[in-house]
Amino acid sequence: MRTHDMLLLDRTEDTSSLPHYQLRVRRRAVHEPEFEVWQLPAPATPHLKEAKRLAGLAGSNLALVEHWLLKRLRHNGIDTTGLMPDEQRRFDLSEDDALRLGLVFRLLAPMRNRDYMRACLEGIEAMGKEEAAYWLGMAMHRKYPRRVLMALRYLLIDPRQH
Repeated sequence: MRTHDMLLLDRTEDTSSLPHYQLRVRRRAVHEPEFEVWQLPAPATPHLKEAKRLAGLAGSNLALVEHWLLKRLRHNGIDTTGLMPDEQRRFDLSEDDALRLGLVFRLLAPMRNRDYMRACLEGIEAMGKEEAAYWLGMAMHRKYPRRVLMALRYLLIDPRQH
């Protein structure tokens, strides 16, 4: 096999060797959607025996980022419109989308200041995949995840806004 052919083989991704993620969308009432990111068992994650919830967002905090979220999902071919109350839909997510959405959901869920929330969202959008993965991993696997999320909020919010 020539070197060029080997390089082409390296670029093709075997999806079975990647973690699998899913977006679950549910409408609790007529105007109350809820979005959750889940990690599914896969050969790449043998320690995971059942689906694990990474993060979720609903209510007034979702309302602030819902336009951004729906635009991002539409860009990836995910249409969440037309959900009836108590109906749930599931969509496959890429690893990059799952990392970013999971981090956004975890970071924004307890926040109240809309300006700070917007600054955090913009900061996460500007992050690379590896940085988003680092922060989400820290927020999920540390003993005190609230401290990790507070540190990230502090880094993303412009100090001139305080």
